[in-house]
Amino acid sequence: MITPGGQRPRQRRERQRPVRRRTFTLFLAGAAAAAVIAALVSRGGSEHPAAVPSPRSPTRTGTSLGAPAPPRPAGNVRIAAVGDIVLGSLPDDLPPDDGASLFDPVDDLLTGDVVLGNLEGTLTTSGSSKCDYIEGPNCFAFRVPPSYGRLLEKAGFTAMNTANNHIDDFGAEGRRETFAALRSANLLYTGRLGQITVQRVHGIRVALVGFAPDQGANDITDIPAAQQLTARAAKSADIVIVTMHAGAEGSDRTHVEPGTEYFLGEDRGDGYRFSHAVIDAGADLVVGSGPHVMRGMEFYKGRLIAYSLGNFTGYGVLGLGGTLSTSGVLQVTLRADGGYVSGQLRPTRIVAPGTPEPGGEAIDLVSGMSEEDFGPRAARISAEGTIQHP
Repeated sequence: MITPGGQRPRQRRERQRPVRRRTFTLFLAGAAAAAVIAALVSRGGSEHPAAVPSPRSPTRTGTSLGAPAPPRPAGNVRIAAVGDIVLGSLPDDLPPDDGASLFDPVDDLLTGDVVLGNLEGTLTTSGSSKCDYIEGPNCFAFRVPPSYGRLLEKAGFTAMNTANNHIDDFGAEGRRETFAALRSANLLYTGRLGQITVQRVHGIRVALVGFAPDQGANDITDIPAAQQLTARAAKSADIVIVTMHAGAEGSDRTHVEPGTEYFLGEDRGDGYRFSHAVIDAGADLVVGSGPHVMRGMEFYKGRLIAYSLGNFTGYGVLGLGGTLSTSGVLQVTLRADGGYVSGQLRPTRIVAPGTPEPGGEAIDLVSGMSEEDFGPRAARISAEGTIQHP
């Protein structure tokens, strides 16, 4: 944890964004269902029976009643994704002007039909900190006012991943207030146990499913269960995006390690095996966060895996410098059937006291790690950041 340094004044830019209309469906299993169904009613969402776990078939020709299946939607979906987002932490580490200009230097990069980030922390003033009962110097609990959800929507985000080790920093009460704040800001979220979030884009159904090695989230360490949930998402949607919050943390953790990774004695999952398994089950894009550094990218069965996008912002609470400050925006275009069309890595960096800005060494870092870790399957990243099949 760091103490924020001097702050550079920023001139606030007013930018008009078109009004988005997003429709979505959440699928929940188990105890998580009841709590979310009531919340959905107020937003116009709907709850559907769980689909039979089955991989998506590329050659479906009819319905179960024998009638011809409706034509597949056409067109492309533009996706932008970033890694960990820490907006600050009460009471002392909050950005100036209530964060109104926090994303201004990079919000032109946050454009797409689906714009996704990992919310590393909570939007709450309620609940008790987990650090009240966890001993030791390695406990960190992050929260900002619920109104900060509007900062994410203003920056261009459409959905947030909450499958991570900080969504429960302030217990069940803090978690509920966080989800309410996201809904109030017209932001979708994914990652709770059994949850599939579907965003409709030009008639194309895009499913978002988040995984982490943390209580209350879809468990990244239970790969058979992850495959079942991914297959169910593939059956209910045209495109499936899987997020994973996994891997050991630290400035030297830029490589994808073979096998299970551990951090402070905790099982942080096997990101490599998990990513391949969910693509086998129907995922079209896998986006990672968690190590607080960027990692390489590979193509598996024609689908892109970005193992970690690092820290996108970490106002006042994250270590900075070198690989910890290197970040980027992943921009990907997929066809309606999930096929890869194009990709671009837009480099960013975090500057003290933890704000994002364009530039930095992301392209060189990710390109090098990709070739070292994945060889012939590595994503080929040009000097301009274009991402191509090997």
